[in-house]
Amino acid sequence: MGAGSYGIDLPTVNRIAEELKAVCDKGIETGIVVGGGNIFRGLSASEAGMERATADYMGMLATVMNALALQTSLEQLGVDTRVMSAIPMPSVCEQYIRRRALRHMERGRIVICAAGTGNPFFTTDTAAALRATELGCDALLKGTQVDGVYSADPKTTPDATRYDRLDYLEVLSKDLKVMDASAISLTRENGIPILVFSINEPGSFMKVLNGQGSCTIIEELSSAEGS
Repeated sequence: MGAGSYGIDLPTVNRIAEELKAVCDKGIETGIVVGGGNIFRGLSASEAGMERATADYMGMLATVMNALALQTSLEQLGVDTRVMSAIPMPSVCEQYIRRRALRHMERGRIVICAAGTGNPFFTTDTAAALRATELGCDALLKGTQVDGVYSADPKTTPDATRYDRLDYLEVLSKDLKVMDASAISLTRENGIPILVFSINEPGSFMKVLNGQGSCTIIEELSSAEGS
């Protein structure tokens, strides 16, 4: 939603699409999991009194809208793209099927995964961890509003500590709010490192992939240090 308080800001979408194109042009197989908080947050609606499952389904539909907007921007840049939804809607996009998603990525297409896991009570973080595991991804990159993981929200706590590297278990024990526990556990079980970076910094996606950008790496530190 860019600088706005609601909806889809097309200049922001276009900027993110350009960053994704730069990665795709390097021959890096890429899958994207999009959220829908700029349009509708299921958990917030649930806390306001809406039945949780219904609220979550509405949030999933919001992610499809964002996925279609991102697809349009990417295709305008000449990037071959497929939106794959966990909730079947064949007149709008493809249904998510693991083998089909793998074939798309192998052919150089960016796969945009929408509608989370297709199930209520699971966050977009968990959907990202699940898709990264299913598709055999080398890493999970999370684009956020800040340049890594902090001990507290740096916007409200100026003296919050920033971490360069964390162990999965440390994230869980310190209850750091970077991703939910199920997402952290899933990536830990499958040895997928998580790189948390700022999506607002131009060129940050490629910099992080090149090992140059500012980010926090979450991985199994004992095995990483011994390798």
